[in-house]
Amino acid sequence: MQIIELYKSLQGESSFAGLPCVFVRTAICNLRCTWCDSEYTFKGGRPMTADEVEAEVRRLSPDGGLVEFTGGEPMLHEREIVPLMQRLLTFGYTVLIETSGERPLKNVPPEVHKIVDVKCPASGEGGSFRPENLQTLTERDEVKFVLADRNDYEFAREFVRNHLMPVRVGNTIFSPAFRKDAQGLRTAEHCMLDPQQLAEWILADGLNVRLGFQIHKFIWQPQVKGV
Repeated sequence: MQIIELYKSLQGESSFAGLPCVFVRTAICNLRCTWCDSEYTFKGGRPMTADEVEAEVRRLSPDGGLVEFTGGEPMLHEREIVPLMQRLLTFGYTVLIETSGERPLKNVPPEVHKIVDVKCPASGEGGSFRPENLQTLTERDEVKFVLADRNDYEFAREFVRNHLMPVRVGNTIFSPAFRKDAQGLRTAEHCMLDPQQLAEWILADGLNVRLGFQIHKFIWQPQVKGV
């Protein structure tokens, strides 16, 4: 598989935010979101075998802990990643995968925490989520919506009401999109949607969702990679 970077940092988003985590970032993505902050993953990387990835994960975090597969789109490497996730689970790691849900998720081991980033209209990739993946979601999984405007919010609100309320999902996250050209100050002014406005909409509609941030962009400079 092609790996862009493999490093240890703090988990920056989801309900695991703030915890130490080893990130395995794969190359290649089949989507082109307008606000994407990971365009450097679209090509390049270095080939690594599953054994090499496992060895580096165990070196960085020898006593277990969190491991997240992200990208790019990690499920484009399903043949290598699915067995590797199972091996890491066997060694006692807590394994996460962040995916758009555009690829089938039925083969992901049920013990893996899926963080599914359903694309909203302003991303330019709305409608890419596979509805059949709803059947794979469990109480350990999370669905995330990255929101750039009111239209995105209304899309996410209706998706939650129509599709997520009938199934058991551990967490639903509404996260304001971050400008991909953000530089300099570690501030919420880089958000495309005002977090206060988003909070007010959530409260007004009585949604049982989590407002989430990419906290690594507030800890480090927003343009820094590998953190």
